[in-house]
Amino acid sequence: MKVVVLCSGGMDSVTALHWARAQHDVTAVLSFDYGAKHNARELPFAAEHAAAAGARHEVINLDFVNRLFTSDLLKSGGEIPEGHYEAKNMKQTVVPFRNAIMLSIACGFAESVGAEGLVIAAHGGDHAIYPDCREDFMQAMGETMRLGTYAQIQLLRPFVTLTKSDIARQGADLGVDYARTWSCYKGGERHCGKCGTCVERREAFIEAGVADPTIYDYTGPLPQKPASSG
Repeated sequence: MKVVVLCSGGMDSVTALHWARAQHDVTAVLSFDYGAKHNARELPFAAEHAAAAGARHEVINLDFVNRLFTSDLLKSGGEIPEGHYEAKNMKQTVVPFRNAIMLSIACGFAESVGAEGLVIAAHGGDHAIYPDCREDFMQAMGETMRLGTYAQIQLLRPFVTLTKSDIARQGADLGVDYARTWSCYKGGERHCGKCGTCVERREAFIEAGVADPTIYDYTGPLPQKPASSG
């Protein structure tokens, strides 16, 4: 199947790109610059992996998101929270309806370039905090994409029931160089090691039994998973 892959440059989406290369014909790779604090750190890795895949790479500017939406993930927002990635304060990093916006644009692009499918790396670990990463949303969005295109574009979500540690294992098997990916929401010179996405990254490598090549500012104890979240 000819597919377009959404790739931010993070470890999940880069793994999804490698998965797509093994399973399908990658027509193009799409990234979005929407004003997140870490976009400048992620996007070069997306470009690098797209080039390695021999695929066209497009970066779509969504500057209106940073101007009009409320989220601490954005440059216009507050400080990035620290702690476990399932803690309630991580809801501050939700960008409202982000995946729906990106998938809508990507769906139109996919049909325009003759693709039949669209790959997104949403995974099970996202479910607690991000409503537009959950399977019921993905199923509804997939049906919308199918019904709204002559090509009946399929939404492929290979990781939606997996944990990030599952993704790390799969990526290791696929030969992904995780040193050439970025996760930290703060977007500094190095991964902070304390924000939710750094904690999730560190935990994933430990649980997967995969060597973590990331350089962190903080490598102390990981925070406890909250007793209840959502």
